[in-house]
Amino acid sequence: MNADAIYIHSRESGTGGGDTPNLQSADACLTLGSLFDGSGGFPLGGLLAGITPLWASEIEPFPIRVTTKRLPSVKHLGDISAVDGAEIAPVDIITFGSPCTDMSVAGKRAGLGGKQSSLFYEAVRIIKEMRCATDGKYPRFIVWENVPGAFSSNKGEDFRCVLEEVCSVRDEGVSVPGPPKGKWPNAGEIVGDGYSVAFRQIDAQ
Repeated sequence: MNADAIYIHSRESGTGGGDTPNLQSADACLTLGSLFDGSGGFPLGGLLAGITPLWASEIEPFPIRVTTKRLPSVKHLGDISAVDGAEIAPVDIITFGSPCTDMSVAGKRAGLGGKQSSLFYEAVRIIKEMRCATDGKYPRFIVWENVPGAFSSNKGEDFRCVLEEVCSVRDEGVSVPGPPKGKWPNAGEIVGDGYSVAFRQIDAQ
């Protein structure tokens, strides 16, 4: 099984200004919030890397029971559509593996506008609300995970929209062009004014 991952970081003044962030040098302990949490994969990975997970959003009862037992310190926020990014605890990193149902090659491929996969926009809304409430300080990093089918969904247009929406967290007027030669590569990057985005297809096994 492969996974499509996208990562964005924000370069603030006084952090060295380099394109490659040093996660451990800026703060003694980074914090993490997980949207579409599932059974807590991102919070667990964060803990293994010395990052403290603070909250998670999930609606399925069984995964919530798992994370409540295994990660009792993590606060559960419930349905993502009811979460206000300005009201929850600010975190350094927000992770989100939004539903892949409509972009997977195994589904009907309704695309990013499908009922499930369109929930991606709820995550971006929360990120923007938190940044507005914290004067652009939090979150500093966001990580999106999805299926490789995201690259080809709607002939590549859906992934272009994902990139553009993610970039708009820092640059509302940004315009991201479509893929070169009509097909997205397995890895790439966008470097903007004060932010950067990188994506890569990796082997999830």
